[in-house]
Amino acid sequence: MEKELRKEYFDKAFKLHSSGKVVEAQNFYNKILNENPNDYEVLNLVGITELQKNNYKKAEEFVSRAISVKKARYFYETLARIYFEQKFYKKELEVRLEEEKIFGLNFELAFSLGLVYKNLMDFEKSQDYYFKALNMNPNSRDVCFNLANLYTLFRMPTQAKEFYLKCIEINPNDRESKYFLALNYFRLKDYKNGLPYFETRLCRETAINTEIVTYPNLIPQSHIWRGEDISDKTLYTYYEAGFGDMIMFARYIPLLEKRCKKIILKPQVELSQLFRENFPNLDVMDYFYEENDLKFDVHIPFLSIPYALGLNTEEMFTGRYGYLKADKEKSEYYKKEFFNNDRFKIGIKWQGNTYYETSRVINVDAFSSLFELDNVQVYSAQTFAGAEEFEKLASKYNIIDLSKSFKDFSYTAAAIENLDLIICNDTSLAHLAGAMNKPCVVLLPFNYNWRWHMDLSYCDWYESVKLYSAFENENWNDVMKRVIKDINF
Repeated sequence: MEKELRKEYFDKAFKLHSSGKVVEAQNFYNKILNENPNDYEVLNLVGITELQKNNYKKAEEFVSRAISVKKARYFYETLARIYFEQKFYKKELEVRLEEEKIFGLNFELAFSLGLVYKNLMDFEKSQDYYFKALNMNPNSRDVCFNLANLYTLFRMPTQAKEFYLKCIEINPNDRESKYFLALNYFRLKDYKNGLPYFETRLCRETAINTEIVTYPNLIPQSHIWRGEDISDKTLYTYYEAGFGDMIMFARYIPLLEKRCKKIILKPQVELSQLFRENFPNLDVMDYFYEENDLKFDVHIPFLSIPYALGLNTEEMFTGRYGYLKADKEKSEYYKKEFFNNDRFKIGIKWQGNTYYETSRVINVDAFSSLFELDNVQVYSAQTFAGAEEFEKLASKYNIIDLSKSFKDFSYTAAAIENLDLIICNDTSLAHLAGAMNKPCVVLLPFNYNWRWHMDLSYCDWYESVKLYSAFENENWNDVMKRVIKDINF
C-alpha cells in the first residue's frame, strides 16, 4: 500500500476511533491490514477496538501479533490492560514484568505493578513498587491513595491514615480521601478526629438532596443542625445508608431526645414500626408526609447525629447492653408458631446488601456443620438476595424458614427474641441482635468493615456480640469450625 493511501486510511480510522465510532474505524484499519498484515501500529489499535467491544480473545490476538513484530512499550501496556479487564492478574503480572525487563521501570509501570501485586494480595511487593513510583513522583495523589488503600486492605490503619492525609495535603478538596481517612480514624477508635471527615460521605449528600427534592419549600427554610441549642425546636432526621447503619445509630436517639423539643424521624419503611415500638415519643414516618403537613426547625441526616452531639469515643458506644426490644405480642406469636421445641435454637443469615462489599457473603455450605450438633434446631433468617440459597440447605437438612414471615424489622425482632443464638455475616441482623442484647456471632471477612475496630476479641458496640474474622487465605468453612469449637452448646 502506498504511503499516502495508508496515511489517508489511518487518519480516517483514527478520527473515527477517537470519536467513539469503533466499528467504522475498524473498517479502515482492516483495509490497511489487508495490504500489510504486519502493520504493528494498526494491529495494536485494532486490539484496542476489540477491547472496547469486550472481545478479549480477539484483542489479545491482535496485540500479541503487534508485539511479535515490534516490542513497543505501549503494546505491552495494552496487553496488560486486556488481562486486567478480565481480572487475569497473574497473566497481567507476566506482561508487566516482561515490560520492565525490556524497557526498564518508569513511573507508570511501577504504579501498575503496585496495583497488580495488590490484586494478587502480595503486600510486600505491592508496597515496594508503590514506593518506587512515589520516589519518581513524590506528589502523586494516585500513588498515595493506592498506598493508603493497600494498608487499609491489610489492616494497617495507622499507615493508611498517613497516606490519606498526604492525599489531602496534595489536594485539599480530595473528598474521597477525606471519607476513607474518617473510616481509618474510626477503625482506630479515634472518633474525635474521624467524625468531621465522615461528613464528606456521599450517602449524606444523597440523603440531603433527596430531602430537598421531597420538601423544596421546607428544607431551604431550615438548616442542618450543627449541635447548637435546639431545646425549643423540632428536629427532622432522616435515613441514609443501610438498615444496619440505622439500627446501629438508633442508640443515639435517647441522647437526641434530651436536646430538642420534638423529633420527627424518617427511617426506611421496613424499620419504622420497630422504631415506633421502641421510641414512643418520636413522630416516626412510614412514608414521607405531605409538605403542607410537616413542620420542623432544623434537619440532619441520621448518621451525622454523633457529630452534631459532639460525642467522645466512650459516648459513641452508649447502649452496648441493648437499646431495642421486641413487641411482646409478636414474640408470643413466633414462640407458638415456630419455636415450640426444647432444642437450642440458632438463627442464621449468610448475605446482606452486596452493593458495596461482596466479601461479606458466606457460602451456605459453611453452615452445614451446625446441623450435625445434637439437640440443635437451625432457622433461616435470610431475606431478599441470597434467599434462593435456602433450598440448598433445606434439601439436605431440617431447617425452618423464618424469612417469609418477616413483614418488617419489628417481626424480625420478635423472631430474634425467641432464638438462643444468631450466627450471621456482617449484616443488619447482627446489629438488630446486638441492639436487643441477644447472643450473636458475626462472621467477618479478612478485610472487614471499619466499625469492628482492631481488637476483635471484644465488640465495642454490643456486649452480646462475638466477632470472628477469617484469617488471610482462610475460607468460611474454617471460620465456622472455630466458632463451633469455641461455643458451648
